[in-house]
Amino acid sequence: MGDTAPAGGFWGLLSAADRALLGAAGRPSVFAPGATMCVQGEPATHLFILISGWVKVVSVTREGQETVLALRGNGDVVGELAGELTGYRTATMYAIGRVRSLVVPHDRFSAFLDDHPGAARAYRRTITERWSDTAASLREHATTTGAQRLARLLIDLAGRHGVADGHQVVIALPLSQEELASLVCASRATVTRAFSDWRRRRVVATSQRHVTIVDMPALRRIAGPAGGR
Repeated sequence: MGDTAPAGGFWGLLSAADRALLGAAGRPSVFAPGATMCVQGEPATHLFILISGWVKVVSVTREGQETVLALRGNGDVVGELAGELTGYRTATMYAIGRVRSLVVPHDRFSAFLDDHPGAARAYRRTITERWSDTAASLREHATTTGAQRLARLLIDLAGRHGVADGHQVVIALPLSQEELASLVCASRATVTRAFSDWRRRRVVATSQRHVTIVDMPALRRIAGPAGGR
């Protein structure tokens, strides 16, 4: 996969030598926007390292209802825990935009970590950060409003995927309001009201599949002290 690495994530923490070795253990794969990368319930034989682009991780009920669990990108490893725990996918993953990834069989990834202590440390760090973020989100749900959590999500996405346009930040966001509501554990009505209020106050502007943060300081005030963590 060469030395193209994002600023963060597991892939970005690896040395150039380790990236080359891990790249040789897997195969590069490109997913078109909207492509299904894996399906909940199928055997988990491999994991994905996201080189560029991002994905949504979705849980599907028996009735076919989807709940967005997380967004992943920026060098993340995804799909690795299913191989260790159950042997079957616990979620479905869809590409948001064009995704370049490295697909690595579980046994080769485990062997790679065993043989390369620096890579193993990088993986432990990313997993620890992921669980820390999850714990922080659970705490926030008890002390924040849905609008605050939506503001924090937008600030996080702006940092990871936004494009600066003067003092504004544009986020390509091909997610429905229902999906945004699912991500921040709020109702769709809450998300709709928040966007309407923020547009009126010129905090954000919205268009099809895009959100522009017009006034980042104002959005941070809405998010509260931990906004943009």
